This record gives sequence, structure tokens and C-alpha cells, in this order.
Amino acid sequence: MNIRFDPEVAATAAQRADHTLATWHTDLKPDALLDALCDVYCNEPERRTATIALPYAHGNVRQAETLIAQAQNENLIDQAEQHADHFLLTTSRKTFWQSARPWLKAPASSDTLLSYTQTNGITHPVRPVNTEGTIYERHFPQIDMTFSLRTADPDADSQVFSDWMNLDRVAYFWDQRGTRAEHAAYLAERREDPHMHPMIGCFDGKPFGYFEFYWAKEDRLGPFYDAGDFDRGLHLLIGDAQFQSAGKLKAWWSGVLHYMFIDDPRTERLVGEPRVDHVRHIAYMHRMGFYTLKEFDFPHKRAALTVIEREKFFEDFRF
Repeated sequence: MNIRFDPEVAATAAQRADHTLATWHTDLKPDALLDALCDVYCNEPERRTATIALPYAHGNVRQAETLIAQAQNENLIDQAEQHADHFLLTTSRKTFWQSARPWLKAPASSDTLLSYTQTNGITHPVRPVNTEGTIYERHFPQIDMTFSLRTADPDADSQVFSDWMNLDRVAYFWDQRGTRAEHAAYLAERREDPHMHPMIGCFDGKPFGYFEFYWAKEDRLGPFYDAGDFDRGLHLLIGDAQFQSAGKLKAWWSGVLHYMFIDDPRTERLVGEPRVDHVRHIAYMHRMGFYTLKEFDFPHKRAALTVIEREKFFEDFRF
């Protein structure tokens, strides 16, 4: 990708809004524009807006216009302004981070045709079939590591999952001690449950935790609040304690929440139901933008209903 900074264009861009960046772009390919935006936003988590300068020579303005039209169709930019020899393409953090590219590595849940069914008397959308392999992947420059989520494999992942479940600190909250065979059966059951998607979290390919995503409306949580059709919840455990250090903790939480929102743009809320005595976990969720809606009683625990809204996440969260 051929990019260079142009001071004159930067001066023009600086008049557009606070915290803008002008980048001189000579490779008129759609993926190159996405790469340029990734360079800006992924390396500057505090940035709220960016302006990309797209030059054109006489005779190839239509090529630039084609790129702009595609970028707008893919919701990569908010607006484009034409100047004498370049366009200024402006985007916001909110627009950029809601793009499914390049993070999703499998079909999005929103690709499933919308139709309705019932589970235990609850009417809800038909959920997508869980796909194999890597679902989400993102490099974090701040720690120079790549975080990924892949669908849990009951055979390949049962040993490490069982090891994690039998750790004292994990068993205290999950209460799922058992054998490898029992834990393989647990993963297989989650794989077959249409409202669940069990995944293994990895850094640079190394498994470190288990993430259990669920659609809230037909979940056990659904009756305890006014659940929306596409509200999504999460259970998790971190098996490898070294990935609870500050930088890695922020990275995997960022990746997990980001995945849950971009997998389906109709998801307006993410929810959780941690035990009320899991004070440290709840406090960190609050720091990320969650709030506690209420406390309530499951048969097996007293829980806090935690919620984060899409608008709050994409406006305020520091990726």
C-alpha cells in the first residue's frame, strides 16, 4: 500500500473537525482504504474521527468515485467532499468499528434469514447454525498479539477445557468439576443448542479461555427482564491466569464485546448475569460501560443483571 503524508491536504483536513488525519493515498483499491483506516483507528484507540485524502489525476476521477461509492455501501466512510485534485473522505470511530470487515472470519449471524420459532413457549428468531473454525480475529498493536475466537471442538478442546474447569478459582464460580468425558459431553451439548455458541479464545493461537455466547430471549435469563429478539449474553472463564494482566485483559474484553455487536447489527444490548459476589468481575464490567440493571435470584445463585448498550459501546469504549 502506497501512502504518504501531504501537509497541504492535512491543512485542508484540519479544518473539517477536531482530531482528523490526512493520508495521501495513491492505491485506488477498496481494501487499501480499509487498511488505511485500520492503521489509524487500531493504533490510536482515543481517535474519534479521521479524514483520508484520496487524490485523483485528470481522467481517473471516476475510478475514485467508484471507490467512494463502494466505501459508502460498505459503511466505511460517513461523507466525501470533492476538491480540485482530491476527495476528503471522513469517517468516525463509531462507523469504523461497526464494520464487520476485516474482523469476522465466518458468515455473520445477521446473514440468517429472519423467521421465528418457539422454544419452551418463547417466540424468538431462528438462530444461525454454529460454524466451525475461527469466527473472529483481530491484532492488538498495544500488546502486539492477535486475539481470536474459534468454535469449541468437543474432542480437540475437551482436555484443556476440563483442566480449566477443575481449577479451584474457576470451579468456585462455575461449579463444573468433572472428568474429560463429562466436559466433552458438555461442549457437545452446547454445540447442539441453537441458542448457544461455545468458543475458545486464543492469543497468537494459544488457547487461554472459554467464552459461551447465548441469545438472551430464549435463555434462562430471558424471563428476568424485557429481553429483545437480538440481545446477547456471555459466560466466560479464563483458564490461563497470565492473560488477566491489564493489557491482555483489556484486549480480550474489547475483542469479545466487539464480536458480539458486529456479528449482528440488530443486537442493541449485551447482557450478563455474574454472581453478585464476583465483585471484581462486575467492577471491571462497569469500567467498560456496563451498568447493573438489578439483582435477582436464579435457582443456583443470586446474580447481577449487567447491561451495555450498542450506542454506549461504539461512542465511548476505547478499543
